[in-house]
Amino acid sequence: MEKQLPPAKTPLPRFRSGKEAAEYFETHSVAAAWDGLPESPPGKVSSALGRQIRERHGRAKTAISIRLGADQIGAAKEIAAQKSVGYQTQLRMWIAEGIRREGKRGRAG
Repeated sequence: MEKQLPPAKTPLPRFRSGKEAAEYFETHSVAAAWDGLPESPPGKVSSALGRQIRERHGRAKTAISIRLGADQIGAAKEIAAQKSVGYQTQLRMWIAEGIRREGKRGRAG
């Protein structure tokens, strides 16, 4: 059974350190006070991080349609669950692995 934490005080107390805040939140639930908390200003992204995000977005995946048998999808889901990944991620990894392998064969022959 999960331990019930006492509710946090509203407004939240001021903390002198991150450790003090962590200890407070480990022992108090903010569920009841959540809606009353002030909204924080949006974070500022560094230029390096912004560049990385734009580059990654530029390499975004393209959706395709592929027909697979129910048994193939079921097997992929089981294997993916054992590896704690989504089945679509697992299918993409298998496709990428096959492309790399075939690419090596083409260069070797």
